[in-house]
Amino acid sequence: MKQQFNIRSGWVAALVIIAAVYALLVAVGVVGKGFNLTFGGREGLAGIFEFATNPFIGLLIGILVTTILQSSSTVTSIIVGLVAGGMPIAIAIPMIMGANVGTTVTNTIVSFGHVRQPEEFKRAFAAATVHDFFNLLSIAIFLPLELAFGFLNKLSESVGHVVENFETAMDSPGTSILKVVVKSGTKFMESLVSPLPELWAGIALIILGIVMILFSIKFLGDALKIAFIGKARKILQVAIAKGPITGIFSGTVVTVLVQSSSTTTSIIVPLAGSGVLQLRHAYPFTLGANIGTTITAFLAAMAITGPTHAAAHQIAIVHLLYNVIGVVVIYSIPFLRNIPPAGAEWIANLGSQRKSLAFAYTLGTFFGVPALFVGAHALIT
Repeated sequence: MKQQFNIRSGWVAALVIIAAVYALLVAVGVVGKGFNLTFGGREGLAGIFEFATNPFIGLLIGILVTTILQSSSTVTSIIVGLVAGGMPIAIAIPMIMGANVGTTVTNTIVSFGHVRQPEEFKRAFAAATVHDFFNLLSIAIFLPLELAFGFLNKLSESVGHVVENFETAMDSPGTSILKVVVKSGTKFMESLVSPLPELWAGIALIILGIVMILFSIKFLGDALKIAFIGKARKILQVAIAKGPITGIFSGTVVTVLVQSSSTTTSIIVPLAGSGVLQLRHAYPFTLGANIGTTITAFLAAMAITGPTHAAAHQIAIVHLLYNVIGVVVIYSIPFLRNIPPAGAEWIANLGSQRKSLAFAYTLGTFFGVPALFVGAHALIT
């Protein structure tokens, strides 16, 4: 009976995965359409983006929103929809960088489960915050380069042309059917708000799309965990003793399987806290999680058709390039590679001695500082 129940659970999980992916694809298209209707197309978007033209504010918005939603997959899916609705790539890139930081709040919170045992908490907090320090270091290196040279924008545009040409050459009836099915879902959602005036219809579509993204990501993550969480733990156990490259690859695979970098990194925090996993093993695994989480943006971009198709694909490519290049550059240079674990061990030592500092670090990094600067910017503009 137990085996039969497991099989049935597997089928249910598979159906939920298919339904959630479809809902995600439709939702991203709905957000893009709603954004376009609300602000009158590209020509009407200039004013709304004045608030975020400061890349530092865009970065902080990415951190804050991802922290609140506790899902970079959700935020990057929304960003893909906004780009499809007309948001310039140059504004979206800092938000993508901020989403990388905001998503690490989950495993940092998980580490507080060890707070009553100072040594366990020190190990767990270090394993959690190494992800924070890596993403902050990556921003410190690549955001100035992006502002000075636009290298991610230009590189992603070039890669996007190659991908578009490949898709055109390889286009098949199957992919065409998928686009038609997704488009029909988007049209159905539009029909629900068609009696409303254009402005209110656009606002309603944005709200509906974001709610759909939230629920689809939630159900997709839950179903994937049911289907693959056991396999994820086995991959982690096998990868521990096989070096950093295997750790990075394993972190990528596990995150693709469970569709959540927060889940991936949260798996290793209790293991680190209990002493089963050392920081040097946890570190590469978290880097792989950064790469694996980019798959969601590509799924979201599949929903976009028409003139904004290339832009939606481009921001998904930006997310992948930023995370891959960050891992390659930082981990391949010994001086840079050692900064995140050194920072994590430093803050973990302080936090284990004074718990209030650990709480202040978490609240300040993910909530306080971003909210303060975004709020101040809103008041003076």
